[in-house]
Amino acid sequence: MARLNYLELPVRDTATAKAFYSAAFGWQFSDFGPSYAATTTGDTEIGFQADPAEATVAALAVIAVDDLEATEAAIRAAGGEITRAAFDFPGGRRFHFRDRSGHELAVARYDG
Repeated sequence: MARLNYLELPVRDTATAKAFYSAAFGWQFSDFGPSYAATTTGDTEIGFQADPAEATVAALAVIAVDDLEATEAAIRAAGGEITRAAFDFPGGRRFHFRDRSGHELAVARYDG
């Protein structure tokens, strides 16, 4: 079953974002390169993307699915637009799409 499991936030500086959320909520983070970090402590994880070339304009909701290709086909059939082709990331594979209201979201299949 598809479910929202990740929220990616564009940030100006990963270290500053980590410091704020650690102090405010006690969250812990894992670094995945110089411009990306993510929580590893909750059911719905949160990632910070500081690379302007990779960051989305607004928060990016990520929906977890079992079958990435079938979901992409269903999104297209429902009138959605693929905005970023499927790509690998640490832990899985994902693509981005825009719904019929113009919201950008992502769909991911996680390894393991």
